[in-house]
Amino acid sequence: MRVRYRDVDVDVLGRIMRAEAIGEGMFGMKLVGNVVVNRVVYACKPFKKITTVYDAVMQEKQFEGTTIKLFTSQATSKERKLALDCIKFWRAEPAYSALYFQNPGKGKPCKKDWYGILQGRFKNHCFYDPEKLCNL
Repeated sequence: MRVRYRDVDVDVLGRIMRAEAIGEGMFGMKLVGNVVVNRVVYACKPFKKITTVYDAVMQEKQFEGTTIKLFTSQATSKERKLALDCIKFWRAEPAYSALYFQNPGKGKPCKKDWYGILQGRFKNHCFYDPEKLCNL
């Protein structure tokens, strides 16, 4: 298991995965979940005080998805399963050690440096690893 969790952590992770990446399919949603769980695992600035998945998702000004309607309803059983996979074991490139992601817009290129070094892209999301900042 990558991090300890409670039911509220599974629900909120499923909800943010849906809100941020529903159009990216299951793999894209899991990449978002991977980033969130990484923020709990890696205790570096600005995530030193993040000790739960809930804290990571609800950290102020981190995820636009928390402000949209897709985030408000409870996670479905499918979304909960995807979230549990991320919490327990799942990791994949380009989000393997990423702590940030960005959707620059359909057809727009990823920035080379944005809160870290570009690790890659999946559909509309770009993933960044701030390895110098966090000594990953």
